[in-house]
Amino acid sequence: MESRVFEMIAKEEARQRDNIELIASENFVSENVLRAVGSCLTNKYAEGYPVERTSGNKGRYYGGCEYVNELEEYACDKWREAFNTDYHVNVQPHCGANANLAAYMSVLKPGDTILAMSLDNGGHLTHGSAANFSGKLFNMCFYDVTPDGLIDMEDVRRKAIEHKPQLILAGASAYSRIIPFSEFRAIADEVGAYFMVDMAHIAGLILAGDHPSPFGLADIITTTTHKTLRGPRGGMIFCKPELAKKVDSAVFPGTQGGPLEHVIAGKAIAAEEACTPEYKEYIHAVVRNCHAMCGEFIKMGYKVVTGGTDNHLFLLDLTDTGLTGKEVQNELDLHHITLNKNCVPGETRSPQQTSGVRIGTAAMTTKGYTEADFISVAHKIDAVIKEMMASK
Repeated sequence: MESRVFEMIAKEEARQRDNIELIASENFVSENVLRAVGSCLTNKYAEGYPVERTSGNKGRYYGGCEYVNELEEYACDKWREAFNTDYHVNVQPHCGANANLAAYMSVLKPGDTILAMSLDNGGHLTHGSAANFSGKLFNMCFYDVTPDGLIDMEDVRRKAIEHKPQLILAGASAYSRIIPFSEFRAIADEVGAYFMVDMAHIAGLILAGDHPSPFGLADIITTTTHKTLRGPRGGMIFCKPELAKKVDSAVFPGTQGGPLEHVIAGKAIAAEEACTPEYKEYIHAVVRNCHAMCGEFIKMGYKVVTGGTDNHLFLLDLTDTGLTGKEVQNELDLHHITLNKNCVPGETRSPQQTSGVRIGTAAMTTKGYTEADFISVAHKIDAVIKEMMASK
């Protein structure tokens, strides 16, 4: 008797095949990534690290790890190659949130101060939300954005001098413009803080040269391996070599147990794919497509946060329409268009309702969508929103 689980998987497979996927944090992995993540490596426990590592680790805590040792070292080497860096890399974090937790714990203690971007301004849940471990464990303070929605670097410096954080964090989950890493580095140096970058959303753009790189500037860099990197769900941490032991210890045994070697295999394949010219061309197309779609919404009279985009996503501020982000998200689902509700700067609604939606182009670019396709989808969304407004 076949498990009912496969019925549910088949329905989700059909949804992914048939829907227009505009969630900025989602993508479609290759068949090779799927094969690796579904491999026999899921059976193997491998707490610890390969003994070849130079971060002071004590090796694995289980026998039979000779092949996963080789795999994990290979994954680390390929990601260094992909980003052209000599930074230490840890490929074990189960997700981006775990990567951020371990990164914080590697150089901070509970109660230390972190200066970051708030959820309303485009930051991530793990950047200090009161409902998250980051807001519960650390003293969070937040820098603001300008009336145009851009990071206010004068406010960053002012808050850094005022609050004297031990760590300054740059990175976002809903910010459509270039992040000035060098300016953050200068401010961190001025106040004696660690400088950390969460590049989860823009990692692929950094790799392909479509966004300035934090390597050489940040002390610690975290990322997911899905989103624009187009790998399996998971996380990674890069750091300057002198922080390698602290970071590795914070991942295991500090915040995690056994690594998911089947997922690390998928990460290694994603790194191989990211090293190809075809991947970089794909990222260039993601950015072109985002510019085209965002520009079309602006032409149609929509309010776009920051007035445009430099990367793979943008935010529509729906305040003037009288609709909530949740309402628009739910209605578009009925039309087989998937995106997510999102807070906007100066948000007046709850995170469960929101005044905006977030749109990304990475997933449908993987499916082969062009600029013309994304412009067509923008008009489909516009038609749905106008119908909703007319029926209110």
